[in-house]
Amino acid sequence: MVPTRPPRPTSASPRGSEAGLTLEELRVAADTGRIDTVVIGFTDMQGRLQGKRLSARYFLDEVAGHGSEGCNYLLAVDVEMNTVDGYAMSSWERGYGDFVLRPDLSTLRPVPWQEATALVLADLHWEDGAEVVASPRQILRRQLDRLAARGWRAFVGTELEFIVYTDTYEAAWTRGYRDLTPANQYNVDYSLLGGARVEPLLRRIRNGMTGAGMYVESAKGECNLGQHEIAFRYAEALETCDNHTLYKTGAKEIAAQEGMSLTFMAKPNEREGNSCHVHLSLRDEYDIPIMAGDGPYGLSEIGERFIAGQLACLRDLTLLLAPNINSYKRYQPGSFAPTAIRWGIDNRTCALRLVGAGPSLRVENRVPGGDVNPYLAVAALIAAGLYGIDEELDLDEPFEGNAYASDGPTVVRTLRDAVADWSASPLAAGMFGREVVEHYANCARVELDAYDRAVTDWELVRGFERL
Repeated sequence: MVPTRPPRPTSASPRGSEAGLTLEELRVAADTGRIDTVVIGFTDMQGRLQGKRLSARYFLDEVAGHGSEGCNYLLAVDVEMNTVDGYAMSSWERGYGDFVLRPDLSTLRPVPWQEATALVLADLHWEDGAEVVASPRQILRRQLDRLAARGWRAFVGTELEFIVYTDTYEAAWTRGYRDLTPANQYNVDYSLLGGARVEPLLRRIRNGMTGAGMYVESAKGECNLGQHEIAFRYAEALETCDNHTLYKTGAKEIAAQEGMSLTFMAKPNEREGNSCHVHLSLRDEYDIPIMAGDGPYGLSEIGERFIAGQLACLRDLTLLLAPNINSYKRYQPGSFAPTAIRWGIDNRTCALRLVGAGPSLRVENRVPGGDVNPYLAVAALIAAGLYGIDEELDLDEPFEGNAYASDGPTVVRTLRDAVADWSASPLAAGMFGREVVEHYANCARVELDAYDRAVTDWELVRGFERL
């Protein structure tokens, strides 16, 4: 994950890796029966893979060159897949028509944990060829285009934590996700013994992701009961986000096959939450790092302004980093999730942590949780950094000590405040366009309305008898 040198295209990912598939290789595999199914998928607003399973022959004959259709309500539903009001692009009044899933053939790869199956990720377009601007992958593409116009590329690593339970997903559902048995009964942070308890599952996930073209670095235990992390090597931003989404889906599928379950939920209980720290650096067209330099703390002027932009825009763009009501439960003092909008040098109490030196120098954003949509988060970080560069923002001195005890601005603490900041922000509108702002604001309001109608276990315990 640490960007100490340019990634080698022969070992990093399906884009040119041995694990990837060309169309001709897929055709041969289909003719010999080694692959009979192709999954075509895209990432929805909630960060989930949606799509279809196609026969390999049909994919090769029809879909590879022309795409496949899907109902456009897939970018206009809540997490329960309920149709909801408020979306301009998709509604009963507009008839819930189709958009087109156009496969990005550079993402074609085998799926080792599903028999005789390959997968390809798609970009979304309307029937007339126009992009679906609210699609997360397209939102990131537009920010990457802004970088490319300057001759720059973003390299990203995402660190996803999850909690493993010995219960199946079906058993967890039946029990209302209460009283589940974590795979470890105590803190197993860096514990080899604790990791060994679930190594059969972790090994299957690691090997499955390797077979799907990802560069696995390591696995380690974390603080919460049954909590673990598998780390992957950094790559270019779009590739990392593609891999991130497939990894989350694949890890759940493999856990289910093992009769277990796991969750990337940001805060599934009152112990440490599941984070998704995002590491980001920039390189020019010659693969030279441009955030590192001979200025203070090893930063270049671009690097300083890039980080200053992150700090300046953080509250306005938090909705893209913390998209759910539960996301905000992570932000507790002393929890390793940030509360202060500060930056520091290798300081895990700050929202932004400067890590590495020289070619490996990068900024880590510690705000996102495991529930984040990676395309939206990385798009927000790039947009904020470019704002800092374009506005020539000055970077404050790094914070030293315990940022939990600091004065000054704090991270947004509720989804209600985040959507208010996002909706009213001229920065967000300028960076992403009014259509995207309204689309994701509506998504948040739908969740808030559902939450406001719900009666929680907390309310019942405190109020059923004693009030």
